[in-house]
Amino acid sequence: MKLSPGKMIEELKPYRVREATVDSKKACLLVIDLQNYFKQIVQPVLKNILKVIQFCRQKNIPIVFTQHGHTHPSTDGGTLGEWWGELIMAGTDDWKFLPEIILEERDILLPKKRYSAFFETDLDEKLRSRGIKDVIISGVMTNLCCETTARDAFMRDYRVFVLIDGTATRKSDLHLASLKNLGFGFAYLLTCEELIERLKLNAG
Repeated sequence: MKLSPGKMIEELKPYRVREATVDSKKACLLVIDLQNYFKQIVQPVLKNILKVIQFCRQKNIPIVFTQHGHTHPSTDGGTLGEWWGELIMAGTDDWKFLPEIILEERDILLPKKRYSAFFETDLDEKLRSRGIKDVIISGVMTNLCCETTARDAFMRDYRVFVLIDGTATRKSDLHLASLKNLGFGFAYLLTCEELIERLKLNAG
């Protein structure tokens, strides 16, 4: 069942009772796995994510682009490879970023090999070294890499903001269920427009 944007927001209303203002001086945007492998999944929200990226660049908000990939499945694939029966191999077309994603010199590229962007990476150190307190999560897939990263960020005492229409997965019911879980116990749920408007209020 595909939900309209309005219906999605209505369904999430009980999980958006907590509110917080993103501190633009201590915020970071995570753009998770916008790679060719996920091209079809991300298409419905890609324009929204690109708009958020552009705004964050204008306001000098750091952006981290994660890139999922494996080099030796037998040693770096783990249970993930066993579960799915396939992996995104580094260097392949699937592994490359979507053509619309152009990294700038100031952006942070973060290779990863599990759902969480914190697993066996230096993401935590990169964020803390920049004084980051607020983590904004966009990308794919909502119920896998986005949700796992959001939970891990929360457990590390970051304030987490997840973009309702800036994340996507294969089925709308999975997307909705994941957002409900996150809104209940881990993250503030915002639309991309809401995020931009709130950042405008305190961005320098």
